[in-house]
Amino acid sequence: MFMKKFQNMLIPLLAIGLILSSFSFDSVERQKISFQEFRNKLLEPGLVDRIEVENKSVAKIYVRSSPKNQTTEDVVQGLGNGIPAKGHGGQYKYYFNIGNVESFEERLEEAQEALGINPHDYVPVTYVSEVWLHDLLGLAPYLLLFAALVYTTRQIRSLGVGGTGGKGGRGIFSIGKAQITKVDKNSKNKIYFKDVAGCEEAKQEIMEFVHFLKNPKKYEDLGAKIPKGALLVGPPGTGKTLLAKATAGESGVPFLSISGSDFMEMFVGVGPSRVRNLFQEARQHAPSIVFIDEIDAIGRARGRGGFSGGNDERESTLNQLLVEMDGFGTTSGVVVLAGTNRPDILDKALLRPGRFDRQITIDKPDIKGREQIFQVYLKKIKLDHEPSYYSQRLSALTPGFAGADIANVCNEAALIAARHEGSTVTMDHFEAAIDRVIGGLEKKNLVISKLERRTVAYHESGHAVAGWFLEHAEPLLKVTIVPRGTAALGFAQYVPNENLLMTKEQLFDMTCMTLGGRAAEQVLIGKISTGAQNDLEKVTKMTYAQVAVYGFSDKIGLLSFPQREDGYDFSKPYSNKTGAMIDEEVREWVSKAYERTVELIEERKEQVAQIAELLLEKEVLHQEDLVKVLGERPFKSNEVTNYDRYKSGFEEAEKKGDEAKPAEDDGGVPPLEPQVVPT
Repeated sequence: MFMKKFQNMLIPLLAIGLILSSFSFDSVERQKISFQEFRNKLLEPGLVDRIEVENKSVAKIYVRSSPKNQTTEDVVQGLGNGIPAKGHGGQYKYYFNIGNVESFEERLEEAQEALGINPHDYVPVTYVSEVWLHDLLGLAPYLLLFAALVYTTRQIRSLGVGGTGGKGGRGIFSIGKAQITKVDKNSKNKIYFKDVAGCEEAKQEIMEFVHFLKNPKKYEDLGAKIPKGALLVGPPGTGKTLLAKATAGESGVPFLSISGSDFMEMFVGVGPSRVRNLFQEARQHAPSIVFIDEIDAIGRARGRGGFSGGNDERESTLNQLLVEMDGFGTTSGVVVLAGTNRPDILDKALLRPGRFDRQITIDKPDIKGREQIFQVYLKKIKLDHEPSYYSQRLSALTPGFAGADIANVCNEAALIAARHEGSTVTMDHFEAAIDRVIGGLEKKNLVISKLERRTVAYHESGHAVAGWFLEHAEPLLKVTIVPRGTAALGFAQYVPNENLLMTKEQLFDMTCMTLGGRAAEQVLIGKISTGAQNDLEKVTKMTYAQVAVYGFSDKIGLLSFPQREDGYDFSKPYSNKTGAMIDEEVREWVSKAYERTVELIEERKEQVAQIAELLLEKEVLHQEDLVKVLGERPFKSNEVTNYDRYKSGFEEAEKKGDEAKPAEDDGGVPPLEPQVVPT
């Protein structure tokens, strides 16, 4: 793109310059001659009309159209001798240089006397002074080429190839300067802490930095020192960068933002130079806040994942960052914030006190946090109810969603409402948006045979019935056989409770529910298909975690072998014998769970078939449809579930939960208390 623009600019200018340099500014070509040639070929034949002396140095000779007092034969003979015959009437065609005016006049007078010319017919001589015009016209092509060169150089600089770099500052001469995004107190469209929801504890932690920068004397009088840096840690989409933007809006001090990848360049030494430039800029504007987004781009532990030594550019950049944050020089008044979702790979020297003193964890929000985030985004959408009506129900329907996922759900719901020509966004639109985010795009036009469709219906019916009659299974919201995404031909959606702890019985029931689809295919159809692949992956991961991580197996004992997240698990912390025991135990547990599931499906065979036929008819079944076929679920929770909150909101669900609790009296069961054995 750049080369094309450069050629389009340069080619026309060069063409103009070449044309101007190759042609004179007059239409007649001038010829330089000597005085002797002037006398013999021009003066003697009588072709000279007049002589014009310019600047006392150049004699311009203007010739007549025909010789004076000569016949046509003489003119033809003169042509053969190289004398121009037919001119164009007093035109300037020849010139010669003169030493000084007096000697030129004497020589011209002597020549005319020698030729016998009457003094009354002497060639008239005039004198003119043109100091700059002729020189300027002669230099015009070169000036034009120089102007073209200057213009092209400026265009190159503005495109970021050289100079100061134009808009982005990416010039070749400023390559060592950091590309900083500055936010001052007068910036527009600022974000404040009121715009950030779902992370109250993190906001309280980071507000301490803001208070110190606004009123440092309050802390200094008590001898307190503000932490030099804070590391915002959390999964993607939880609002780390948004919280940093809110800090910039609330602080009222200069806020300098840069990405970790901006320090890396193909040139050696650019990274450390940009780190120095960043902190120099921050010290000039102190008190100030520096935010480095995705710091793991340069903060990865040194000596890991490569064979390069101390001259590695990334390691040099990290070393310079360590020095700037806490080295011999002081960085008083500069607070450094950084965000990452990979704190496990950061260098230990970066996380020590004195650099990043605090690690502020921003985890995925709980149900109250999701309700607050929904309140923020629902205010921008036209709804048919109050925002609180939707925020309470949708927060119960979206466990495990981060802030970015919630924003995506609200936007998708508005898009679906507009696509269906709706005047407001309703709950149906939000449910369709959640299905779109979880399962992918609906593919109603997918070509699927009747046999495959029937197999999918019985598979999903097996999941629904198994979960309905298992005590610790999650409440079913709906089941569908509408294909979604790339491979899902149907799915059952549950409303899980946010349990922080899981028992062995809960995990066993969840395993049985996951295997319900395969069991239904085997019992009712008599053939199994590949549709249970995703279910088997979940069962394998869940069962290996029970045996090898959570210590639920008596054979393996109270040992935990968690898998490394970075994937570099080349050496296992257990022997081959222990690995074989783990594999054997996992197979035994999965076999028990599958036997239990097959027994359950055998008992409820007719109900599984009814649900499957109803699915083939309606394609989507909600919990109300399952109640008509299966009856009320035999297990009731004493506590309020997320499904209750989804159906009736927070306040109504809490009332129902209070009514469902049994009345406590003196004859009731005493509360569970730990038994402490005295030492």
